[in-house]
Amino acid sequence: MIAADLTFDRQALLEKIRVAMKPARFQHVLGVEQAALVLADQYGCDPKKASLAALLHDYAKEVEDQVFLDLIAKYDLDKDLLNWDNNIWHGVVGAYKIAEDFGLKDEEIFQAIQRHTIGAGQMTLLDKVLYVADYIEPNRDFPGVDEARRIAKESLDKAVAYETAQTISYLAKKGIPIYPQTLETYNGYVAWLKE
Repeated sequence: MIAADLTFDRQALLEKIRVAMKPARFQHVLGVEQAALVLADQYGCDPKKASLAALLHDYAKEVEDQVFLDLIAKYDLDKDLLNWDNNIWHGVVGAYKIAEDFGLKDEEIFQAIQRHTIGAGQMTLLDKVLYVADYIEPNRDFPGVDEARRIAKESLDKAVAYETAQTISYLAKKGIPIYPQTLETYNGYVAWLKE
């Protein structure tokens, strides 16, 4: 469905994504694409890659847990993933389902999808565009999102730092375990909060 040169039938792609999720999530996906294209334009990221990464990023969000467990075994992924859930799996493991279902071979898009909720200590431009776009897309409405949008216009790295700090704070207040790579993201970008 996605050719090596990243050409694809947009309507067919959107339909395949739409039927895989609830309407609200599909609207979120379209909002992430909108935000990703704005960020891509501002920061010089390939718009085709930003669009595809955004459209595909939550494709596996509503997949049954057993599918993720099967993919972890099939691709011999880190066994620590078994200690987590869909909040982590839909990106880290879901990228493999996306690659299978859409024929995605672009490593940069694959990686950005894997990192869209957890980040990494060092991220590519596309990683950061998707990570931030997922947080600030127009349909989001939660405390701090307007500040995140303002920061994203100023500095993508600072936006990564702000988003990660906010996410960790939220998880800590709720007593929810924090994925180790999210802590690496925080440590890799925290200096930007002092800028």
